[in-house]
Order: sequence, then structure tokens, then C-alpha cells
Amino acid sequence: VQLQASGGGLVQAGGSLRLSCAASGRTFNLYTVGWFRLTPGKGRELVATISYRDRSTYYSNSVKGRFTISRDNAKNMAYLQMSSLGPEDTGVYSCATSGRARARDVYEFDSWGQGTLVTVSS
Repeated sequence: VQLQASGGGLVQAGGSLRLSCAASGRTFNLYTVGWFRLTPGKGRELVATISYRDRSTYYSNSVKGRFTISRDNAKNMAYLQMSSLGPEDTGVYSCATSGRARARDVYEFDSWGQGTLVTVSS
């Protein structure tokens, strides 16, 4: 699966953005999708996942209640809706896929897309 993230940009604190992850390949529906972010202070952090098996979701504590991950298998797309953004959300966001239904560790994800930069101004 090849992936491409998009939708990043500059937003003021309190604002919203929706990131998109476009996947190529006919088996996208067989992969768990994860969104990660790379920030100067914390390195690479798992933000959210959505399982291929039952679409169950996982969120890191830092984004729970503010971010929503979703997928549209018919379009080979995944999304990350981000709201109530703060400067701490600034970073490069990447999507990735894993063949494991409950993937949580970065090493469980084997396909990665080029990231998209999100900058939140205070």
C-alpha cells in the first residue's frame, strides 16, 4: 500500500483541520490505519488508529476528545479530523498502515506516507 497524507497547514489555536490519507492498492480494507506525528519535543507519537477488522479506534490521551479518525474503504481514504488545536499539536503528521488489527507500536506499521505539516499558532 502506498500512502499520501495531505491537508496540513497553518491554523490558529482553537481551530480545526482535516487531514486526508490517500492509499493506493486494492487491499486497503485489510489494513489498520494509524496517524502519527513528529514533533520537536516528543519525537514520533502515535495519535490515532482505526482497525481494519471492526473499525474500532484508538486515540492517544493527548488528542482524545479532540481528534476523530475515520476511513472510507470504497475510496481508499482515511481521515483525521482535528479540532480545538493548540500549539502542542504542531508537527508533521503521517499516515501508516499495519496488517495487525490492534497495532499500536510504530514498528507494527510497515507502509508510511509522506507527512503533512500542521502548524498551530498561539
